[in-house]
Amino acid sequence: MFVSGIKCIKRRSVISLAIVLIYFLLCMTGFVLFANLQLDHTEGRTLDARHRGAPEGKRRISVIIPARDEEKSLPNLLRSLKEQTLQPDEIIVVDDFSSDRTREIAEEYPVRIVSNPPLPEGWTGKNWTVWNGYLHSTGEILIFLDADIRLAPNALHSLVATRERCGGAISVIPYHQMEKFYERLSMVLNILGLLSFTSPFERKSNTQGLYGSCIVAVRSDYRKINGHSSVRSEIMDDLSLGKRFSESGIPVNNFLGTDQVSYRMYPGGLRSEIEGFGKSAVSGMKAMRHSTICLVAMWVVGFVTIEILTPFVLILNHSLARWFLISYLIYTVQIFYFVKYTGNYKVFIPVFHGLSSLFMVYIMLYSHYRLKIVGSIPWKGRQVHAGGGQNQ
Repeated sequence: MFVSGIKCIKRRSVISLAIVLIYFLLCMTGFVLFANLQLDHTEGRTLDARHRGAPEGKRRISVIIPARDEEKSLPNLLRSLKEQTLQPDEIIVVDDFSSDRTREIAEEYPVRIVSNPPLPEGWTGKNWTVWNGYLHSTGEILIFLDADIRLAPNALHSLVATRERCGGAISVIPYHQMEKFYERLSMVLNILGLLSFTSPFERKSNTQGLYGSCIVAVRSDYRKINGHSSVRSEIMDDLSLGKRFSESGIPVNNFLGTDQVSYRMYPGGLRSEIEGFGKSAVSGMKAMRHSTICLVAMWVVGFVTIEILTPFVLILNHSLARWFLISYLIYTVQIFYFVKYTGNYKVFIPVFHGLSSLFMVYIMLYSHYRLKIVGSIPWKGRQVHAGGGQNQ
């Protein structure tokens, strides 16, 4: 009996060690995917001579902002542009049939306002808006910014310097500034985006995508691929645009916004957040390389199962409860590390991250239902179709 008791203890120890080891390895896939890719910090530095170009001065910089019903977000961006250490030569706001005060707000700033023409068949709204902004621009350096972007005073300088160092096109994954609880439910979705865009497999890919909220390219490269016109019907225009650059031999690099580039994505409420994530959740993962998808899936499986199992074994006071709790804490520590680069999620959601996982599952199901079964998803008063294009 004593011998059988010893064997039982050993078996239980092996199982306990196996549980922690399995979840530790699944957790580590997140670190395999993540890379801390920061923009160049340029305080006190002058731009590279290549940017300054001709003796008569620096190359012209055009900032292009597509805007549709952005009265809550646009003032923050336009104020931050006024405070830049490197001032752009022109700021173009393309008003895409806004029904709120977007145009009136833009008129309060020294910007050029372009009224977007009616949406042609076969185009998505944002692609059409950005393309028309480009057609009205004159700069050699093109900086495409979503209206919800917020820039630190040295951000444009950093963006231009980083693009000059890397060449080609760059984009930035902005840091999320959130004010309400519903916004913080997006934590897991945004961490998955972070892992996908910084994945070493994507960085080595010849079809790497861009992050559409903040893109910088030179005019000649953008013209070479025919810009957003070449991806006119794509829902995931940023991923498709990056692929076009890569296929044309133009380097593509992604960076983290951290303390330079941030945004508040969905100040308009939970519904807009669901629709915003829903239009890209399923399509976005399909655009990634299989190696990235595999490791992301492993991380998610470990993450979700430990969230489900840990409360049950604790409630049942199971002998393995503390080992599941240790595994849960390992994931939680990692979450706190990742949110340093993702957004101001505070403490509650990172600790009780199962709430954010439930939101992720809902978004995936909603996205699949709307795009695969219904065939379209609503976004800013238009229907985005699964096959591309939008209704007015």
